[in-house]
Amino acid sequence: MTWYQSLTLLELLFGVLFLGLYIGYLWRVRRVALFFGQRPHGIWVKFVLRHLYLILIVIAILGPSFGAMKKEIKTIGKEVYIAVDLSASMNATDVQPSRLEKVKQEIQRLITRFNSDRIGLMIFGNDAYLQSPLTYDQNALQLYTRTLQTGLLPYSGTNYEPVLQLAREKFGQLGNSPSAEQKAKILVLISDGEDFGENVEQLAEQLNEQQVRVFTLGVGTTNGSRIPVGNNYKRDQEGNTVITKLQPEPLMKLAELTNGQYFEVNDRVSEVSKLINAINNIEGELRESKTIDVTANKYIYPLALALILILLDTLLTIKIVRI
Repeated sequence: MTWYQSLTLLELLFGVLFLGLYIGYLWRVRRVALFFGQRPHGIWVKFVLRHLYLILIVIAILGPSFGAMKKEIKTIGKEVYIAVDLSASMNATDVQPSRLEKVKQEIQRLITRFNSDRIGLMIFGNDAYLQSPLTYDQNALQLYTRTLQTGLLPYSGTNYEPVLQLAREKFGQLGNSPSAEQKAKILVLISDGEDFGENVEQLAEQLNEQQVRVFTLGVGTTNGSRIPVGNNYKRDQEGNTVITKLQPEPLMKLAELTNGQYFEVNDRVSEVSKLINAINNIEGELRESKTIDVTANKYIYPLALALILILLDTLLTIKIVRI
């Protein structure tokens, strides 16, 4: 038998406190009974009953697990890099609470759906950097995701060339071994589509030759929004307020050139679930199939028995002093 939770000092202290208070209660009842010349034998029935269902409740909280069963586990070999645009336009609020904050929420959901795959994190604006290498550690990835902000990059523009070049280099480092070739190589590029680069098509073709699929996720609305800068909004050189709008065309083209797909997050819908399904539907990358022993949490049995005893305690009346 195994346990989902462990008994801590706090539970022990509460147990000792309960026992001490109950002993004090028994002592007072015994004094009253002796005052009337009677013996309180019946109180021990309640004592045993109450301590029994208290113990059962504690056992249920600890989560007893027993009864092994077999389960087949299949892992799909995918190497996934998530590249996040951290240009200043990602602070726009046409998608609430902001484009970047919405992206961070969706990335955390995406990470949990690929727990059998290695995931890495890249950030880019005018330059690109590796925030986290490929890893199975979801907790680390979640932590890196929560710390994303546009201030991490020194320049606020957007250029897809550096991040595509970085992805090409990182996927190239995986080698050409048979095991590496069996794994699907995927880049999820998240941006509002404002690209000021030039050689994107050439890099996309190189990624396609490496069999890297680029799935793009456009964030924002075609109506656009102002870009918050401190307590004001970003302005151009002529003093006009800058309006940033979602430009899906570059993202669609990039996905098309690499045999990927384009998805969108706007103020009405989020297509991240479709993105997850599209990546999951990539076939031919079965890496491992094994059978493991698993146990199930059987807390329901001691809890149900404890509830029955509690009901019995409320229905059972014991006279301690008869006058």
